[in-house]
Amino acid sequence: MQKKLQLKLLPSEADNDSIIMHYAANASGKRISDISGFNILKRSIDARGKQVWIILVVMVFINEIFLKRKLITTSFTDVSKASKKVIVIGAGPAGLFAALELIRSGIQPIILERGKDVRARRRDLALLNKEGIINTESNYCFGEGGAGTYSDGKLYTRSNKRGSIDNILNLFVQFGADENILFDAHPHIGTNKLPGIITAMRQQIIDCGGTFLFEKKVVDFVISNEKIQFVKTSDGNIFSADAIILATGHSARDIFYLLNEKKILIEAKPFALGVRIEHPQSLIDNVQYHCAKRDKYLPPASYSLVEQVNNKGVFSFCMCPGGIIAPASTNNNELVVNGWSPSKRNNPYANSGMVVQVEMEDIPGHEKLKNDALIMMHFQQEVEQKAFTAGGGKFVAPAQRMIDFVENKISSSLPDCSYLPGIQSASLKDVLPGFIFERLSTAFIAFGKKMKGYYSNDAVIVATESRSSSPVRIPRHKEALHHPQIKNLYPCGEGAGYAGGIVSAAMDGERVANQIAQILA
Repeated sequence: MQKKLQLKLLPSEADNDSIIMHYAANASGKRISDISGFNILKRSIDARGKQVWIILVVMVFINEIFLKRKLITTSFTDVSKASKKVIVIGAGPAGLFAALELIRSGIQPIILERGKDVRARRRDLALLNKEGIINTESNYCFGEGGAGTYSDGKLYTRSNKRGSIDNILNLFVQFGADENILFDAHPHIGTNKLPGIITAMRQQIIDCGGTFLFEKKVVDFVISNEKIQFVKTSDGNIFSADAIILATGHSARDIFYLLNEKKILIEAKPFALGVRIEHPQSLIDNVQYHCAKRDKYLPPASYSLVEQVNNKGVFSFCMCPGGIIAPASTNNNELVVNGWSPSKRNNPYANSGMVVQVEMEDIPGHEKLKNDALIMMHFQQEVEQKAFTAGGGKFVAPAQRMIDFVENKISSSLPDCSYLPGIQSASLKDVLPGFIFERLSTAFIAFGKKMKGYYSNDAVIVATESRSSSPVRIPRHKEALHHPQIKNLYPCGEGAGYAGGIVSAAMDGERVANQIAQILA
């Protein structure tokens, strides 16, 4: 017999299989000798009281042979001689999972990635971090795996309407992720492990007969009869296929410019803008776990905060326990920061984006520019340029201690920070739009009341967090999923405005690929 149970355990108990089996026996009214084993279905942390608990949902095997969880694996077919071909522009989560789904459907994908493979990309990141020199085609946003490769690997999403979250998680495990992402309430892979997983996906695509090309920046579409006939890349090559999946991510501004110049419909889209804030991880542990020192059986603590300020939400985004702040710029003279964590989350800092929603009415002169599809993107770009100037160049970031930020005082000194290019004291009020600064200031005080100790000058605020989502949407038909003007163009993922993270982008890529397969069948 198998029985599903929920157990409430101390952190040390949840780390011991024998103790879990003892609790399972008591909960099921059986002897411990009757329990042959268990599989964890869900694991979460309850830190609402002074005592922190681990909540486990387990499937217990009683008086029958224990069977370890059987991993769901996906089979892929050989498409080297397939009659149907689809170009996938971009090798981020949306593009990679779209390519894998095309292969499952017997269609050959041709992936065109503007950046480099993960190994070569790593060298460009080192140059950016150590010397402040950016490769505009190979950075934290562009390259194999897209921004997802170096964006921490959090796999939590509430969006399950566009596909199967379980399918995405199982595919990650199939390509090398730890099995615990299947049952943790907030699954996380870790930036150190993602490159190997992405490489395994690429190898699967190649082994099945797909084409995977690097340093192939798309610069033009040749269009006739409401279809893209050819795709041109910056090296002069021309590619054609039955359909085009556009999965270029939220930072490919050149693609937005290209679509606009070609008079292919795009729309301005609200996005979020703010800062990245970093605390000592020990401070966040103390606040969240109500203790002087974190139990060794507990992971570094995280948080999720939201506050309504003058009818506009201020919220934490991409919180990285034990993490690092990274330079996520894609161009010279523009400063963008993001955060990531290794799988062990063992760095001494905790960082999080803290952002405010930007709507059309927030943009100066929006009445005259409301028909400009790039208005939000240009606003985003202007703030990034201000941040670069305030930092003094070479991607040094302007920063302030938290209380100094709220009181509008330039910090006389700054705490240690994980941001490798370095930080410099500056007035962030001069960098951020007024409504962003005012709402963040109010929210930080409110957050300090919700989390005692959060509002502190031990925290440093670094500008600017501006790429949490795309400022442009590329429309598509609700059912057919292709562009309303271009019948074989399928925008998807974050860059098209239809996703907000690794899992939702991957699901959207699968969904679009599945739709193409039905149309081409």
